[in-house]
Amino acid sequence: MSKKTVLTGITTTGTPHIGNYLGAIKPAITASEQPGFESYFFLADYHALVKCHDPERVARSSREIAATWLAMGLDTDKATFYRQSDIPEIPELSWILTCMTSKGLMNRSHAYKASVDANQASGKTELDDGISMGLFSYPILMAADILMFNADIVPVGKDQIQHIEMTRDIAGRFNSTYTELFNLPTAQVDEETKLIPGLDGRKMSKSYDNTLPLFCSSQQLYKLIKQIDTDSKQPGEPKDPDSSTVFQLYNCFANEAETMQMREQYLNGIGWGDAKKELFEFLDEKLAAPRNEYNRLMNDLPFVESVLLKGAEKARAKTVPLMDKIRIAAGIRPLPFVPVEQLKKVKKEKSAEDIARAEQGRRRGILMQLKAALDAVANSDEPNLAAAQLLEEKTAKLATLKAKAKDRAENELSILKEELAKFSA
Repeated sequence: MSKKTVLTGITTTGTPHIGNYLGAIKPAITASEQPGFESYFFLADYHALVKCHDPERVARSSREIAATWLAMGLDTDKATFYRQSDIPEIPELSWILTCMTSKGLMNRSHAYKASVDANQASGKTELDDGISMGLFSYPILMAADILMFNADIVPVGKDQIQHIEMTRDIAGRFNSTYTELFNLPTAQVDEETKLIPGLDGRKMSKSYDNTLPLFCSSQQLYKLIKQIDTDSKQPGEPKDPDSSTVFQLYNCFANEAETMQMREQYLNGIGWGDAKKELFEFLDEKLAAPRNEYNRLMNDLPFVESVLLKGAEKARAKTVPLMDKIRIAAGIRPLPFVPVEQLKKVKKEKSAEDIARAEQGRRRGILMQLKAALDAVANSDEPNLAAAQLLEEKTAKLATLKAKAKDRAENELSILKEELAKFSA
């Protein structure tokens, strides 16, 4: 059974936090260990430029994200880990797909429509104010990321499903216009993925500034955990673990026995200060080893760079030959290039020439066998009479012959008539 290709991109605009790890990094690394999948993970640094024009932030995020995935155990022998900007075929394909994609399709993009709606709500007369072409057309770049590796499965959040549908539309348009080179990818949405709460109880997100950085120092981690919102219940009062951000974060890293033990403490009235301290000590211990590895990698960026470049080389073993086919399909070809269809036509024409050449050879062979009879007619006193007599004899003989011999005799008679026609004129 062939492997399914799974592709995931990570935009390089922020520092990885615990929500990123639990919601994306951990399940992706786990999936990459399964033998039935061929996994591709990439730093989406071109996508970062859509909204972030701070070069230092993009560069810093690229370093942090690359080191994070490696520190958390990504096996780059089993998965392909690369930087988007190291694959020149991706922006090239993006342009070709841009020329295939209708503006109407891009007009329906949720991100573009949300920006237009925001301008309208603020009373702006120019509804496209502040909207870059990067924002408008980034679903096409996303399609290029996916189609360049002919991904079968793309894990996404619900808000990204539309972009996978757009990718399918764009791939279908290319396939029907030129030739069928692209798979139609499928979005994979994990409906059971639990919400990872941030410091304020809302979904952990850098947009809400409520994150717990994955590899911050122990001191900073404890400081942030102490900021987690809690209710006003005092020590000794039973507390509801399922509505507690502190407990939910603990539960994300704990096994079943550890979760049950912590739940019991909540029901017995653990104080919030003690609960936060337990969460800190628990997380600090769980993250200690990967944090050390992360810090080691951040202090050895040439090694991390070499891993990404090795991944790019591995990725381009796929993208370069496919890009050659894409260019040829679209008409971007070397001048001497001859399409397969024309080659077939040439081959067919050559076959006709071969048949004609064979026919000429066959005719020469028969003429050699008839040479003595033809010479006798030509040298006789009455060639016209001799020719008619020879044709009459050959015609009479046909009736006595069987199939194979008869076919050969008919061929001889046909050539004799052609050769002796000059004597009957």
